[in-house]
Amino acid sequence: MIIAIVQARLGSTRFPNKTLKEINGKSLIEIQLYRLSKSQRIEKIIVATTTNEEDNILCSAIEKLGYEVFRGNEEDVLDRYYNAAQIYNPSIIVRSTGDCPLIDHEIIDEAIDKFKTEKVDYLNNVTPPKYPDGLDIEIFSFELLKEAWEKTVSKNDKEHVSPYMRKNDNIKKSFLIGNKDYGNMRLTVDEPDDFKVISEVINNFWPNLDFSFNDIVNLEKSNPSIFKYNNTIARDEGSKEGTGQKLWVRAKHLIPGGNMLLSKRAEMFLPDKWPAYFSKSKGYKVWDLDNNEYNDMSIMGIGTNTLGYGHPEVDEAVRKTIDKGNMSTFNCSEEVLLAEKLVSLHPWADMVRFARSGGEVNAIAMRIARAASGKDKVAICGYHGWHDWYLSANLGDESTLDGHLLPGLEPRGVPRNLKGTTLPFRYNNY
Repeated sequence: MIIAIVQARLGSTRFPNKTLKEINGKSLIEIQLYRLSKSQRIEKIIVATTTNEEDNILCSAIEKLGYEVFRGNEEDVLDRYYNAAQIYNPSIIVRSTGDCPLIDHEIIDEAIDKFKTEKVDYLNNVTPPKYPDGLDIEIFSFELLKEAWEKTVSKNDKEHVSPYMRKNDNIKKSFLIGNKDYGNMRLTVDEPDDFKVISEVINNFWPNLDFSFNDIVNLEKSNPSIFKYNNTIARDEGSKEGTGQKLWVRAKHLIPGGNMLLSKRAEMFLPDKWPAYFSKSKGYKVWDLDNNEYNDMSIMGIGTNTLGYGHPEVDEAVRKTIDKGNMSTFNCSEEVLLAEKLVSLHPWADMVRFARSGGEVNAIAMRIARAASGKDKVAICGYHGWHDWYLSANLGDESTLDGHLLPGLEPRGVPRNLKGTTLPFRYNNY
């Protein structure tokens, strides 16, 4: 028996719920299963998803389409595959993923025939990757899947199902290699830009959903602009990224710049490797979303955590405040006590003004200085935030602030009449 197992879930880090995204009323998973069902060799199609509650919707949608669903471990996809397969005791398994809605049944059948004729244990069409990303196929025997399930211990191998098979030199392998190199074409759906391309392709052939890879190639020749949206995304980019890096890509589609602080943008550090997000922190240590542990020798929360993260005395004081309530129509008395403490620490200060961020503090300081002096121009050294008064230094020359920690700050939207009011200098350079 030859079965196809499609792994799919709604909890994608880069593009959540992508399998149920619709084009002309049909979800991507529905289109993929329809195209798979056109295979002349595959006898049964199973969707293997997770036991997560969020995937209940996906299960319901797939079952309504008439396909069987198996639910298993989210992280150990190899275990999910094996337990799904053993129910049917197949001889051959075709592996597909739920981000490949344009999978081509003709290529699948050609690969299955080659697998059977050459009597191998494993076959793929990505070595070398001449087919587009999104037309990936892996075929393996049930015996090999069982062997991988029994012997694999690597977390990465379990997450990606087939690394053990590909690395094992003791099994018979074969490869389906395309005549021409289309490895740079993306027909997968990992990010919103991929969905734009898939939508354009499907709309071009609508209502026919059984178009071939050759039809797509001809479309690319006649209308290459359709494929421009995602041509900067590298093949298998997601497999090389951590959860935080994937989430950062997603954030930049939703938040201008990716986050609220210039100083915390991944591009400030190591763009393709920076974990970007933390799951917990304690002392000088931080853990990313994949639970990797780091010693934070960087900026310690923009320099605010001189006591380290999660200091027990600070945490206890915060918990007590939460228990009492920390928001009211009235003022909190602690701000008076804090103001007195700050004045005592800084004898040159007679009064205190509170603000919510460093940029806001600087803007207030500039307003006070201008009001007190009656002058408009200010000389500055270093980085002072994103407000108009500071970025106005880049009006007329966007490189003026390049030596002030953050190069490339564009003054778009800053009033032109502020030009010449902020004058940067280098510290100690008379």
